[in-house]
Amino acid sequence: MCSKLVLTGVLLVSLAHAREPKHYQTGELLQMESVECGYDENGGKGLTGQILGTDSEHKKTKALLCQEYVLQSDRVVYRIRPKDDKHPVLLPVGEKAQFRMVKDKMSLRVEDLDDKEREYFVISMTPREDSKTAESTPSKLNHLQ
Repeated sequence: MCSKLVLTGVLLVSLAHAREPKHYQTGELLQMESVECGYDENGGKGLTGQILGTDSEHKKTKALLCQEYVLQSDRVVYRIRPKDDKHPVLLPVGEKAQFRMVKDKMSLRVEDLDDKEREYFVISMTPREDSKTAESTPSKLNHLQ
């Protein structure tokens, strides 16, 4: 009898501490741009230049391009970049996406693509202009008006 009561108590406590379902926000991928995100340098300094200390090094520099997406939610427009620079997945522009914020990164998934969650860095957040105008107009008149 006592062991059944303890077992029932343990089950209730474990159910109370179960993980909550992940809550996603929805948005639309408006556009993708290629932006500069650094430089790749390739130096050709020879062995004699290293020994003698001469600066006869020939450097080849090229700009690295990263994908930057614009994601529009109900209230905010996000500019995001993929966390994985070496193997970025091309997202379908014009499609709906689900996202959630996890610490300082955005986890995003597109159902029509493969429904996998991928991490993105948030570059900027801008409030939507059309949501400001809708919120600024009063829906009810208060007693002072």
